Amino acid sequence: MRHLRCSLPLLAALSACSTSAPQHAPAPRPAPNLDLGAFSVSLSVKDLAASREFYGKLGFLPTGGDGKSWQVLRNGDHVIGLFQGLFPRNMLTFNPGWNQQAKPVTPFQDVRELQAVLLQRGLVLDATADANSTDVASFVLTDPDGNPILVDQHVPKPR
Repeated sequence: MRHLRCSLPLLAALSACSTSAPQHAPAPRPAPNLDLGAFSVSLSVKDLAASREFYGKLGFLPTGGDGKSWQVLRNGDHVIGLFQGLFPRNMLTFNPGWNQQAKPVTPFQDVRELQAVLLQRGLVLDATADANSTDVASFVLTDPDGNPILVDQHVPKPR
């Protein structure tokens, strides 16, 4: 198996080469920032025990889940959710109202507000939250490469 190595001189040389590249139109201004909350990767796994053991060797410790069909693992601020038979594929997950330790934060941007902004920006959602609800809620969208993104709020709407 070949391993790729990068070094700072190589990166500097690659950066220097980019100055002769053709000039493109300036990138559009980024949209205002959204507070999506805590971030994790949700992996669809074939064997929960084998995946838990593998990620344990990388320093991830179980911190939540039923241990039978799903498990949340942490290594510092890094969070991985392992899901056996619950999701068809891997996805990015954001949790408004939570910090990286799954503790509630205030203030925060409610999932229904995030959903409204994304719809206003022209994004298509695969599943939506009830805009009139006030309890926990979620929505799902898919990026241009087919990666699902779950925005899943586990705390009620701020008052």
